[in-house]
Amino acid sequence: MRARSALFDLFGGHLRARGGLAPIAALVRLLEPLGFTSPAVRTAVSRTVRQGWLEPVRLPGGPGYRLTSKAERRLDEAAARIYRTRPDDWDGRWHIVVLEELPARESRDRLTSSLRLLGYGELGPVTWVAPRPANELTDVLAVESTRAHSFLGTHQGDDGELARRAWNLDALAEDYLAFIQAWEGRITTVNEADDAASFAASLELLHAWRGFLFRDPGLPGTVLPQEWGGDLAAEFFDRHTARLAPAADRFVGSCLANPAGP
Repeated sequence: MRARSALFDLFGGHLRARGGLAPIAALVRLLEPLGFTSPAVRTAVSRTVRQGWLEPVRLPGGPGYRLTSKAERRLDEAAARIYRTRPDDWDGRWHIVVLEELPARESRDRLTSSLRLLGYGELGPVTWVAPRPANELTDVLAVESTRAHSFLGTHQGDDGELARRAWNLDALAEDYLAFIQAWEGRITTVNEADDAASFAASLELLHAWRGFLFRDPGLPGTVLPQEWGGDLAAEFFDRHTARLAPAADRFVGSCLANPAGP
């Protein structure tokens, strides 16, 4: 995990629900249990500010940073998929995005990464599909100066087959099971009486789980394979996140209340 990624996980997993802001001293304290030094955290914050995700603010606890509206939209979209808070009320229509032309290579790579993060799968060089429209789509296209046409439509065929074409569901299912195997022994040994250790472990678990957002758009159950490893992995993530939450919340509260430390 890099410091910038840890910063996003921290804001998305804990600080968004607490107003989306924190003193820089608290950010340094919060990321220390994950092995990040003060200079690394401050460098990550500066980069995140330059990219438009955070903005400086003066707080009672000293200089701090808060989420921009762009960052709030991104984190809210991600949280809905991470914690599966959207109702499974798919109406059978897909959201289709057709680019007017392919961007240059570097821009195309960034656009591809952003579209996948928003839940779109690639059907062809200029055609993308998702089970629902993404609120950030217009912003993502504008950043890369890319024009596109989008619309909702039904597939004249097997929706499950369309999903398997846009996303590698077999490999994804295997990786979900590998996620459980990789984390089972590690997360169950965390001492819940140690607030800092519980916070660090829960944030690392969130980071690993968040990686699936680039590959899993949260497809409706009607188009998924019958034995779907994603369900088992989601239950595992939810169970251990909830188990460590009280201790992790205490640690976050302590750092925000005493940014400079005890």
